[in-house]
Amino acid sequence: MKKLKYLSFALIAAFSFISCESDLETAPTNQADEAEVFKTAESAETVINGTWAKFNDDGTTYANIGYSTVLRTSDAMGSDVAVLTNKYGFPGAYAFTDLVNNTGSRPLYIWNSLYSVINNMNNVIARIDAAEGTQEKKNQVKGQAKALRAFCYFNLASFYQFSYFKDKNALTAPIYTEPTTTSSVGKKKASLEEIYTLIKSDLTDADNLLQNYTRNNKDKIDRSVVNGLLARVYLNTGEWTKAVTSARIARNGYALMTAEKYKEGFNDISNGEWIWGHGQTQEQSGESYAFHFLDVSSSGSYYYSFMADPYFKDLFDTNDIRYSLFSWDGNPGREGLLRYAKFKFKANLIADIVFMRAAEMYLIEAEAEARNGNVNNAVTVLNQLKSARNANVYSGSLAQNDVIKEVLIERRKELFGEGFSLSDIIRTQGTVARKAYTNSNGQAIQVQITTPAGVVKTVNGRGHTIFAFPDQSPFVANSRYYLFSIPQKEIENNPNL
Repeated sequence: MKKLKYLSFALIAAFSFISCESDLETAPTNQADEAEVFKTAESAETVINGTWAKFNDDGTTYANIGYSTVLRTSDAMGSDVAVLTNKYGFPGAYAFTDLVNNTGSRPLYIWNSLYSVINNMNNVIARIDAAEGTQEKKNQVKGQAKALRAFCYFNLASFYQFSYFKDKNALTAPIYTEPTTTSSVGKKKASLEEIYTLIKSDLTDADNLLQNYTRNNKDKIDRSVVNGLLARVYLNTGEWTKAVTSARIARNGYALMTAEKYKEGFNDISNGEWIWGHGQTQEQSGESYAFHFLDVSSSGSYYYSFMADPYFKDLFDTNDIRYSLFSWDGNPGREGLLRYAKFKFKANLIADIVFMRAAEMYLIEAEAEARNGNVNNAVTVLNQLKSARNANVYSGSLAQNDVIKEVLIERRKELFGEGFSLSDIIRTQGTVARKAYTNSNGQAIQVQITTPAGVVKTVNGRGHTIFAFPDQSPFVANSRYYLFSIPQKEIENNPNL
């Protein structure tokens, strides 16, 4: 893996303490004078570009590279990914010991990453109006900065407190909207309501500022991305009609991929269904490392640790194109594990990372319609997605709760491995569901495998290995184990928390 390099204006707040735990370069290779950086709108845009690169490709360890860390952690803490606990990377997240430990490296890394981006975007927002350049360029830069700031606060709202529907006034994390320095005083926690108010304000501003902007690649934030983020936010806060409207705007122009395209490995940002992602090259390939966890079928994948729960397979129709991606592993040491070959490296062991797809917008629209009482509309939208995957259309009960349940199951099926597992559990006040792969007599269920030598044999099927929280209490809704913790170093540095 190559050392990570980027051009970035380093504006890290006093409360950030990122430690280097690997040979990755965690400091910018070029830092410019502040006045020079913000002299023009064009140069100010380099702050966004550099921050985005650092946010995605920087890291402290190979299991803590970029924003992908948040996504992988979310799925490891869910119901459908059966993480191999003897493999490097995410066994602590899978066992719920990782994020609850506020002295650990992952809580510190995630917190610092989010707030470092926020601080950089605060600097851009504060200074862009005085920069040289056309108003159109200034609007573009400010719009992207506001959207990226909102995105980071949305992650704080999604993972650091329980559902908005449980208590919108629950204290969550501090809000900073002005640039901070080493002498800045840390702020108190803001409520979920206050954080979501800022998020919606930022995204609404971004939507207006980016009206005339056409991006040149899908790493950039445009109105489609902004409306996709708004759709997520409105789903979290129960503004169903607005969620439908934003989801439709976001997916406009992004057709659902063909069934055959679904089998190509979720590794290419040029996929017509992808709305937003992070492209990788041989020179800038840090976040590609995530595929060593996600890719369980390519020979070059090193950890292959995100296996599927065998019960997850049972959710799919056998004619569904996604069903064809399952296979029982026959390799030595992996016999009886269930591979789900959704993610595959490209030939040169790099892979682009997906952040937003049209399919998610269909699912948001369907769920919001159902929760708003428009169940027929919900089923129509849901079946558009099902049909694109060659799955049986939904023709069951039109009771509101039944339709919502079906949409949530479809979210699990469609968005596996894309980082929504834990955030959906928190949002819906659901619970992790894991059980041993055994029959009614408690015996392991037998499955048929084929070894690399071509020998067909029967072995015990293998799935989940963690079935309770660290204190051995059962999985329940609204557990403290679901929430990401504020790092101890941050608590010590900011007594106002």
